[in-house]
Amino acid sequence: MAKWIMVVDDDTANLKAAGSILSKNNMRVTALKSGRALLNYITENGAPDLVLLDIMMPEMDGFETLEKLRELEKNLEIHEIPVIFLTADEKTGTETRGFEMGVSDYIRKPFNPEVLLRRIDKTISTQSEMKNLKNEATIDKLTGFLNKGATTTELSKMCIEKAGCLMMIDLDSFKLVNDIFGHEMGDKVLISFANIIRETVPKGSKYGRIGGDEFVSFCTGVDSEEIVADITKQLNEKLVASAKEMMGEDMSIPLGTSIGAIMVPKHGNDYASLLKLADKSLYVVKKNGKHGYALYTTDLFEEEDESAVMDINTISEIMGERNIPNVAMQLDTEAFSYVFRYTTRYFVRNNINSCKVLFTLEQVEGADPTAYKNCCDEFGNHIREALRKSDVLTRSRFNQYFVMLTDIREEFVERVIAQIVDDWKDYQNDSVDSNLDKSSIDIVYEFLYVRNDETEVPTYLKAEVALVEGSEEEAEFIGGTLGRHGIDLRRFDSTSGFFDYVNTVEKVPDLILLDMKLENMSGFDVIDKLDEIGGDIARVPIILLADADSDGAEVSGLKRNQVMDFIKKPFEKEILKVRVNHILELSVLRKKYRVLA
Repeated sequence: MAKWIMVVDDDTANLKAAGSILSKNNMRVTALKSGRALLNYITENGAPDLVLLDIMMPEMDGFETLEKLRELEKNLEIHEIPVIFLTADEKTGTETRGFEMGVSDYIRKPFNPEVLLRRIDKTISTQSEMKNLKNEATIDKLTGFLNKGATTTELSKMCIEKAGCLMMIDLDSFKLVNDIFGHEMGDKVLISFANIIRETVPKGSKYGRIGGDEFVSFCTGVDSEEIVADITKQLNEKLVASAKEMMGEDMSIPLGTSIGAIMVPKHGNDYASLLKLADKSLYVVKKNGKHGYALYTTDLFEEEDESAVMDINTISEIMGERNIPNVAMQLDTEAFSYVFRYTTRYFVRNNINSCKVLFTLEQVEGADPTAYKNCCDEFGNHIREALRKSDVLTRSRFNQYFVMLTDIREEFVERVIAQIVDDWKDYQNDSVDSNLDKSSIDIVYEFLYVRNDETEVPTYLKAEVALVEGSEEEAEFIGGTLGRHGIDLRRFDSTSGFFDYVNTVEKVPDLILLDMKLENMSGFDVIDKLDEIGGDIARVPIILLADADSDGAEVSGLKRNQVMDFIKKPFEKEILKVRVNHILELSVLRKKYRVLA
């Protein structure tokens, strides 16, 4: 199927030039002359594969158009459309601002036709891969519903932003299907029931599978018990009809569905709390005959014991901290989640910035497992002592600590994190063996700085980048620029040193910065050699570094699958930083979802 490209530019000559190039290469082109026209067209005709968007336009410029486009996508509940900015502006700030807003790439005007085509192809394929990676991590493969983790994320947002009804939906007597007809038939019933939920709940609802035969849905616009009763009736009738169609009219299994429901925001908007109350309501149905629903009300589970009455001072004494230690607060994951949600809302309301930090402790090859475990335990104590009393942390896994730094300025974040990592070498706690082997762990970390308007600033800290660059001066420039942003740069001044590293390293880098002109090999020769080696190293994203007069090399480079970008010299600090971070996003996603070992 031909790619569908929308070109938005107030200059008719640019529209004709781009349209001619794209049409000759079998692409479907829609030419529009304003940002407003783009928004209206997508509303009426659907989303294209990509938008080429001019920055300098009257009435609504490219930045405002992009912002309104993202709002429109949310309202229409469609995926984010990749956008490439078209610009003649050479200012560094323009490119930096665009990447921070989520633009996929920049193409300079007047554009080289081959560069235009290659960057469009690269952007669409990259966006498709990222979308597939996220889908694999969030979608239940059998039903196509959100999986448990993604359900929590998406329905938490729904509970905060919309009014409706949260429903716990459970299949009754489903085990008998597996026992009598086999698991293959059981899977067919689950797939059919998922489709029944889709067609029954109101448009705009979201749903997920959180267990074998357990589902949850946030049903938008459901505001009465009558609607809950009608949805329950339809689900039961359609399920039985579908089951008889698959297993025969004489199917005698008492299949059905039970629903525990709760209105939102009538009973709050915290998903975890609402889900517990919906689950309690579901239990009432299961206990009283199944195949029905129970709508949560405050008197349904009212506590009967009212004998223990306390005054405000007593409660304050019980709830308060008598002796406040001079360390950060560490909570278990469940308690932390409540504090985290509350403080996030509080910070937004009171214009307070914060920062989320995740520390992951990796076992060094050959390290003693007991020493590694001791370090994982003690690292939490180290963080507590290093942070302020106002900061909060939890141990999310045995080797991970999630930290919330409260009321912190962005320029101080990296300094605080670096201090924690550096001070670990000197950390000593009397409660452990004085011979604690701190070298048994590698500390990996990443953070998201959250401004008081709720926007997150991602930084791919502790990403490892291999730089193959013969020029000492340019290597120092790149190292200084990226190093200040938490990127671990491993520099090679020769191809022989780089290939020695490639052939012996166990953990491949997240990105390769590759100079086009090396002493004894071209950048393309290096890529060919990596292809011959194969394996994970052949799939690491590459950014080529080349002289300014290298349009031909840019076209040839972008034809290579692993070449993700092409940065021309002399480098601009901000452009180098944002383009490297932009490509690292894909690399981090690949690693996160186990595409790379």
